[in-house]
Amino acid sequence: MILKEGQTIGNKWHVVYLIKENPYAESYRVEDESGNPYFMKIYRLKNTPEKLIVNGDVVEIAACRQLSHKNIVSYIDDGTYQDEAGECRYLIATYFSGKLLSELLQSKKKNKLDKKTAVKIFIEMLQGLQYLHERPGVMLHNDINPTNVMLSSKTRGIAEIIDMGHLSSRFMGTPPFDTADLDPRYASGQSFLGKYDERNDIFAATGVFYTMLTGKAPWGVEFSPDMSRKEKIRLVQKARSEQGEINVDDIEDEKLQAIVACGLSLSYTDRYESVDEILNDLIADDDSEIANELRDRLATRQQEATKDDEESQDWSGGSSRTQVASETSADIEIKRGNGNGFADIAGMDDLKEMLRKRVILILKDKELAEKYKLTPPNGMLLYGPPGCGKSFFAEKFAEETGFNFILVKASDLGSIYIHGSQGKIADLFKKAEENAPSVLCFDEFDAFVPSRSGDLGSNQAGEVNEFLSQLNNCSKRGIFVIATSNRPDKVDPAVLRTGRIDKQVYVPMPDLTARRLMFELYLKDRPCGEIDSEALAQKADGYVASDIAYAVNEAATIAAFNNEIITQELLIKTIEGIKPSVNKDLLKEYEEMRNQMEGISRSNSLPRVGFNTNND
Repeated sequence: MILKEGQTIGNKWHVVYLIKENPYAESYRVEDESGNPYFMKIYRLKNTPEKLIVNGDVVEIAACRQLSHKNIVSYIDDGTYQDEAGECRYLIATYFSGKLLSELLQSKKKNKLDKKTAVKIFIEMLQGLQYLHERPGVMLHNDINPTNVMLSSKTRGIAEIIDMGHLSSRFMGTPPFDTADLDPRYASGQSFLGKYDERNDIFAATGVFYTMLTGKAPWGVEFSPDMSRKEKIRLVQKARSEQGEINVDDIEDEKLQAIVACGLSLSYTDRYESVDEILNDLIADDDSEIANELRDRLATRQQEATKDDEESQDWSGGSSRTQVASETSADIEIKRGNGNGFADIAGMDDLKEMLRKRVILILKDKELAEKYKLTPPNGMLLYGPPGCGKSFFAEKFAEETGFNFILVKASDLGSIYIHGSQGKIADLFKKAEENAPSVLCFDEFDAFVPSRSGDLGSNQAGEVNEFLSQLNNCSKRGIFVIATSNRPDKVDPAVLRTGRIDKQVYVPMPDLTARRLMFELYLKDRPCGEIDSEALAQKADGYVASDIAYAVNEAATIAAFNNEIITQELLIKTIEGIKPSVNKDLLKEYEEMRNQMEGISRSNSLPRVGFNTNND
């Protein structure tokens, strides 16, 4: 213990008892000279992680000095304490002079609150979050759960958000705070992958609201006392994967059902983007005093925002500006990160295993990456003969990681405006960041970034330059780029360097095992007779994945027309009637191209897994 019971610190604060401790900080109940209770948190600086200290000051203490809001625990004082073990910094805040929300729930029948009380507390929590989110640079709480909401007796039960030990601005990557004590039941899936923003706070607050209304943690997940954080996260992810979207049937009010479903949506873009949005839904058709007060305040805020937008318009006027904005906005489809992943891919076992161990592990396990100081990979180029499933592999990679998937073709970025395509490129990466973690897949990448050594127009050269700028260290923005190409020799060499497309992976022709598995996969659940997939694989030597898929579908079509089962003989006859897409001369060209590309990889001094091992 840093302090002892009965000890006085700062000539004013008398230590009553220890509340909790960790390796670098301890929390106490203290009293002032008049016996009024307060909360103290004291950090031993030499043990405090560097990421919790900025410019010599503890982040939590520095942040709390700036905070003053009725729904945020009040800052009282801070100071320095020196003992034989070194310098310490302490924070004094208002004490828990009432019940924690978790304690209130435990005291209630079925561990839940009536609708009116739950809505009141929820609105007060949201107002506290709104205050934090509007601070300069945006402040995120990152740890909203029932134990971090206090109902103070001094304020007649107004909810206050407490414990500012995980405050941060928006970020994507390794958390700048200790995650060991976070409750994963109230965290979004994006936070497990290192993305923290306002939507994560709103997700957590909605989870608490769900608990108040139903008496259960979101998705009904309960932890045993000895569970590690990783085990807890796995349990939460399993429950969400098996159950899907949150079941709101236990909530009687239809409006509240819709609000909870939106706030706890597993889809990042389907959730509330701001506190204003969820408050507007909460107070709709509500004539209570607090609703009217909020309605007036939100209307004033909207008027101010509209005024700011009008003042920001240039002399050209709103209509043309809107049109240009539309023409420089990338029209893309975002596929949510769910599916069977690599299980849908026949063969490619070596490639799948390499990516699991050396790419996916680092992308998904932020704590492991931090421990070994590993920089997440930035992207990879999948190249090789046509028809080998490069784009399909990219989509299944996204499913395997749980990342959102965005497939982009060259035509998606076309524009009639000068430099319009450059604007669409920038907008594309912005949308990928907004939906992070995401896999951004460029199909036929050589069409996007052709070598500038050729005869490129100024516009196309500018587009390549824009790509180079956007690709720089995009992993820090939660984006993993997968580029596919049949002609990687046509790609601008500047793209294929460390910090852009880190890894070049050759996707070969399917071998015998891969072809056998493809036949089994494509024939699955179709009406078949006795099939010898090994014999079919031998017969299809030199065929790529698209050839095999076509052969199976052609045989199935013939069988369906005759209302017969698919037979071995029919499949062999179909294979014999199909010419392989890749002939031997073309395959030889690709082997030579592979040797050339592997030379590029070696010249870039890339480690095998594609990680940046620089210390800077």
